[in-house]
Amino acid sequence: DTSLAEVNSFSPSVPVSLSSMINQYKCEDEPELRNLFITVDDPESHITAIETFITYRVLTKTSRGEFDSSEYEVRRRYQDFLWLKSKLEEVHPTLIIPPLPEKFIMKGMVERFSEEFIETRRKALHKFLNRIAEHPTLTFNEDFKIFLTVQAWELSSHKKQGPGLLSRMGQTVRAVASSVRGGVKNRPEIFTEMNNYMETFSQKISVLDKIAHRIYKEEREYCNEMKEYGPIHTLWSASEEDIADSLKGVASCIDKCCKATEKRMAGLSENLLPILHEYILYSEILM
Repeated sequence: DTSLAEVNSFSPSVPVSLSSMINQYKCEDEPELRNLFITVDDPESHITAIETFITYRVLTKTSRGEFDSSEYEVRRRYQDFLWLKSKLEEVHPTLIIPPLPEKFIMKGMVERFSEEFIETRRKALHKFLNRIAEHPTLTFNEDFKIFLTVQAWELSSHKKQGPGLLSRMGQTVRAVASSVRGGVKNRPEIFTEMNNYMETFSQKISVLDKIAHRIYKEEREYCNEMKEYGPIHTLWSASEEDIADSLKGVASCIDKCCKATEKRMAGLSENLLPILHEYILYSEILM
């Protein structure tokens, strides 16, 4: 479907008008058009005397009336996203808030501040904001609007303000829920069934996650070994005239296997590992 391909290939680096963005996201099966578009891109490193951190550009385009402008561009760091998630949980304690990547989502696999780590986090943050934007209730949250529109210093000032009435109500609901959790004797059967299903699902998806990570680790070690053995055979061929062609052929084969393994690893790290991990996060939220 070319229309879906065009949507998936949308690039924030290409300047487009709001109307063309709305037309681009138009879907025949959905009569209502989206009116809030968010992209997270352009990671930037900041080094201070105290810490080193990454900020991301958050670009918002909208036609909604409660916004004073149709376009906003702000920079946010990971801690700002954590703040937004906590505020949504306070105000909407009964809703499922989309998960954020943990501070070290790929811990043990890539170095912090490496390009791979930063890109993995950028994609997750982009998905997080757009899930909120598409949610029928969360999209109208006032803290979400502030997150998208105000500059960094204004956001810092807003963070220091005490919780409002809705936040305090949310905290009360959560406190009550915590106090009665596990102590409800007349719990509806449907909740018991859900709980049992989620426990089983969580266990199985966790096993899949561990296996996928183990496979990725083994593939990486295998690929690193091939990167060493390929050049060795090439050098070897220079001192063995009788079998030089055969050794070069082996070196070429090792190189092809190495490239194929790298491609497979990229597929795992981009299309499988993050998805499995999201299922784990969602199962924890549901529980």
